[in-house]
Amino acid sequence: MPLMRVDMYRGRSKAEIKNILDIAYQVATEELHLLPRDRYQIVTQHDPEEMIILDVGLGLDRTKDVMVFSLTSSPREEADKKRFYARLVKELEAHAGVAPADVMVNITTNTKADWSFGNGEAQFMNGKLK
Repeated sequence: MPLMRVDMYRGRSKAEIKNILDIAYQVATEELHLLPRDRYQIVTQHDPEEMIILDVGLGLDRTKDVMVFSLTSSPREEADKKRFYARLVKELEAHAGVAPADVMVNITTNTKADWSFGNGEAQFMNGKLK
């Protein structure tokens, strides 16, 4: 885990979306120390009137490329989160042409007991995952 949801405006190509997801997964794997095959990503595309992403008065110039990454995850170290935020925007800018001001990230934490990956089992609690 984490479960990564990405909200964006409708209009990107399938290749662009795959590239964004691949970049986000690679950065998360390295900075949040993911297990092998720990990839759970969901993209939701919105019409412009369905998504309003302002800047809390920070002076960020948002464009039609704005995206919100919402991660649900077991607790992570603050230093890992900071590295993830910084590297995600750097890699998205370099390899997908997304401006850093167009990337918003939210991490909501839960515990390992809050996950079942299938078969009605709590794999972290029954010892199948650590």
